[in-house]
Amino acid sequence: MPEMSVSPYQDIVFGEDGDIDPAGRERLLRLLRLDITDLVIFAHGWNRSPWDARTPHSAFFAPFPGLLSPQARVGYAGLIWPSMRFGDEPMPGTGPAPDGPEPLTELDAATRDSLNGLFPGHRATVARLARLLELRPGSADAFAEFGRLARRLTRAPAGGLENCFTADLPQDEQGPPALLHEDALTFCRTLGLALERSEPTAPAGPAGPTGPIGRRADPADGSLSRSWKGAKELLRQMTYYAMKRRAGAVGELGLGPLLGQLARVRPGTRIHLVGHSQSARLVSFALRGLPDGVHTVKSVTLLQGAFSHYAFAPSLPHAAQHAGALTAMEDRVDGPVVAGYSRHDTALGVLYPLASRLAGDDRSPGRPDRRWRALGHDGFQAVRPASARLTLDEALTRGVPRSGCVSVDTASVVRRGRPPMGAHNDICHPELARLVVSAGRVGR
Repeated sequence: MPEMSVSPYQDIVFGEDGDIDPAGRERLLRLLRLDITDLVIFAHGWNRSPWDARTPHSAFFAPFPGLLSPQARVGYAGLIWPSMRFGDEPMPGTGPAPDGPEPLTELDAATRDSLNGLFPGHRATVARLARLLELRPGSADAFAEFGRLARRLTRAPAGGLENCFTADLPQDEQGPPALLHEDALTFCRTLGLALERSEPTAPAGPAGPTGPIGRRADPADGSLSRSWKGAKELLRQMTYYAMKRRAGAVGELGLGPLLGQLARVRPGTRIHLVGHSQSARLVSFALRGLPDGVHTVKSVTLLQGAFSHYAFAPSLPHAAQHAGALTAMEDRVDGPVVAGYSRHDTALGVLYPLASRLAGDDRSPGRPDRRWRALGHDGFQAVRPASARLTLDEALTRGVPRSGCVSVDTASVVRRGRPPMGAHNDICHPELARLVVSAGRVGR
């Protein structure tokens, strides 16, 4: 088990249905009885195990003691929930991705095991998907099969709670997202081309139809190689689509009620929520599950949030009759809700909007459309009153507003990483720890 960088610290472990480990809850309550004034809860993004999750927890928390006065009485908790990470995705806190050849299309054994765990009962489907990515057949039929199998996984119960709350993405309120319904070969080409454009050193490669049935994609064949790289991204996006449902359920049904329990036991303890990637969605949905009358959440910091930038909007610019699923949830925070975003995040700036756009939407063929961008790409959009927008330097030198939605451009530090993720996981920096401390006035 990785050593933790701060003390006092406690893990908070949730199951896939939002149930908390009872022993862990009791240990957390004992931590609160240490007469701490502030509790900072950090929730990891995509990981494979509790051991994986503790690594980014420890790395993110490491700068905090040096930012606080010796008299500050601050406790720390790491929220662990059942998510998954592909083998070619670097883990936060482990440094930048190594130089060298880009990841292959194949799925490593750990990724296959994670998929089997996320989608129980679909071992044969996962095995066939992995085999297709290994063989890379040169036929349209192979891509059709791949798309059909990948979409089968999204219909599998991810914790059995996929319909227990309203989805937050605007396309979910108007129609099906592209990744669930568009032609698989076309979609794989689109994703592959987007990856190619995001990699400055990648050769352009000719576009065109795939080769004859049975032919394996040759690395020299730009079209085949590109399309099978896109197929792996299609599977990744399908997985994220399933995980976003679980993240929302764990937040609304698990973390929100837990925060209410903590408030009853220690009403004077100030809570600060920090979520990365899918867990930015998790801690945001915890506000929906927060019991009425609870005012102990003093700040929420969302780092590279992997959900719609319209989630907090009372009305969507392109569909005024619809609102985001988290409209007015910032009012449940007795302090600011801060969204850190970076243009260097390939996962959210390129792949997320392509997968999230409406099926059949021909206004953005092959190009990301701003309507479907993620919070971690450009911050809050269409919120009222308008979101304060700051650079990271401004936020750290002038301070963060005391309430409302605040968008902070963190691209000056969140900037390292190669496709397909880009800088998505580059979040363990002293500057971001300072942002959390500033937003919540932690330890003051």
